[in-house]
Amino acid sequence: MMLFTEVRGLPVLSADGDRKLGAVTSLTVDASSGVVSHLRFRAGRLRGETVLGWEAVRSVGPEAVRVGPVTAPDVVPPGHDLLGRRVLTEMGVEHGTVLDVAFDPRSGRVLALFTTRGELSAGRMTGLGDHALVVRAG
Repeated sequence: MMLFTEVRGLPVLSADGDRKLGAVTSLTVDASSGVVSHLRFRAGRLRGETVLGWEAVRSVGPEAVRVGPVTAPDVVPPGHDLLGRRVLTEMGVEHGTVLDVAFDPRSGRVLALFTTRGELSAGRMTGLGDHALVVRAG
């Protein structure tokens, strides 16, 4: 298990570790399936963000993220970062703000959400948009 806050800022290296490609800026989650779908990183402040599908990630560890061939995905989803995102139930009831997200670094499966109002099961996520993360009431 790893936390999003542990991954943010890690160096992104080529699969063989020979080249530093940038630093992780965020992980994109597909809320309906509950998995990390994309890795986002930047090579420098003035450089654009690179987006890779999670399938390009070879390993995630405490020191670095290693990625396979760097090819942009056909469809790039919006970069809605879960960290700091407002949480609402499907009925519109406020459930705080996301402080961190626990996930399996091998599969990308989201395990839990830690909010300002406590822990939420990842299985409660239903949608993620510009305004908020939507979770099932419960």
